[in-house]
Amino acid sequence: MDANRLSPRTIALLVADAAIIYGGVILAMYLRLGLSGTAYELNERDGWVKIAAATVVCLLNLYFYDLYDYVVMTNRRELLLRMVQALGIAWVLLALLFYFVPPAMIGRGVSVISVPLVLVFLLGWRVFIHTLTGHPEIGEKILVVGTGQAALDTAEAVWERRDAGYRIVGFVSENGAKPREKLGRSEILGKAHELEEVIRSENVDRVVIAVRERRGAFPTEALLKMSLAGDISIEECTSFFERITGKVHIDMLRPSWLIFAGRRRDSRLRSLLREAFHRLLALVGLVVSLPVCLITALLIRLESRGPILYKQERVGKNGRIFKVIKFRSMRVDAEPDGKPVWAVDNDDRTTFVGRFIRKVRIDEIPQFWNILKGEMNFVGPRPERPHFVKQLAREIPFYEHRHLVAPGLTGWAQIKYPYGASVDDARQKLQFDLYYIKNQSLTLDLMIVFETVKTVIFSRGGR
Repeated sequence: MDANRLSPRTIALLVADAAIIYGGVILAMYLRLGLSGTAYELNERDGWVKIAAATVVCLLNLYFYDLYDYVVMTNRRELLLRMVQALGIAWVLLALLFYFVPPAMIGRGVSVISVPLVLVFLLGWRVFIHTLTGHPEIGEKILVVGTGQAALDTAEAVWERRDAGYRIVGFVSENGAKPREKLGRSEILGKAHELEEVIRSENVDRVVIAVRERRGAFPTEALLKMSLAGDISIEECTSFFERITGKVHIDMLRPSWLIFAGRRRDSRLRSLLREAFHRLLALVGLVVSLPVCLITALLIRLESRGPILYKQERVGKNGRIFKVIKFRSMRVDAEPDGKPVWAVDNDDRTTFVGRFIRKVRIDEIPQFWNILKGEMNFVGPRPERPHFVKQLAREIPFYEHRHLVAPGLTGWAQIKYPYGASVDDARQKLQFDLYYIKNQSLTLDLMIVFETVKTVIFSRGGR
């Protein structure tokens, strides 16, 4: 899903897909039953409602197969494969629904005709959108002021999301770099004093400032004039990078930006609602997963000696230490000398049962109890061990700021970054954690919960 959660582009794509699916089923109904038969099904047998239900099932499957992710849309082969899989699963689910709830049935003949129709229409629409948004002359044209690493990282983030509708036209140098010199996938178009001329000649829509030291050659007067005139959009690279990637770039980050661009003050009511939401999710999760917990406990007991549950110290909100509860997935002697060791993906210390429950996240289920006790939230930065927190706080700037909020069973970093087992991985995940801390809301929490469900179903993502 887009870094901005439900961006206008994503909403437009959702609406278009819904219209195509809905219209495709009606067309299939017309081809099968004719005009009078279609009118009868729609008006006399609640066809409008039945088709709406089928459309919702299809849209949910498209979402679960990441078909609203612009990175997926750039690969046509992947697009076709996922589209076929998503619609295939959707029609299987609908067949089950029709079997158990016969009044909801649209009709076997209509269903058979609508499958290829909707698939062709959706693929044609998506290829059209891919071609249109991938065209070099279509989209918001962006000029980057600066030629340092921050400027290059900002441009790279845009180049990786071409189908999101952004175009880097080039860079403006503030440090004497030569015009027309190659930089990344684009080039330097001029120097700082030529900014207005470059903007006019390239028909720029947005200027992104990627200069840390704004003295000397920095085009303050030109940018001030354009900003007040409202001719173009002007944005700092830190905010722009955050908006299109869904993470905060630590090397671009300045405390002043974080202070003034931070989230608004939480009201007492909003905080209580979010806390109630998290605890309700944990309670429901604990009840629903009880049969799975009993089976897991039995398998752990049968496979190896040692406790079924495993408790480990973690750092919580405001640095408070608490003990997180998990199903034991490793050997009892996983850390024989007592010295903490990074857990890695496919860790050879895991048991046979442990490998499976870690893969499908069953080992995390006991943490619902931590949430009910108020030590964690359902969504938040993953809690880390005190030993590693001390190490990471020394090596990574702003690391301790992740403890300003309660840790979570799942989080923005977990759905956006693969399994982490090093200082560099912790640095990358912190950028997503800072984004969550800065933008946290009930809406974002809900989206993370849905994405987590998707991650668990398809056994991918981080922890």
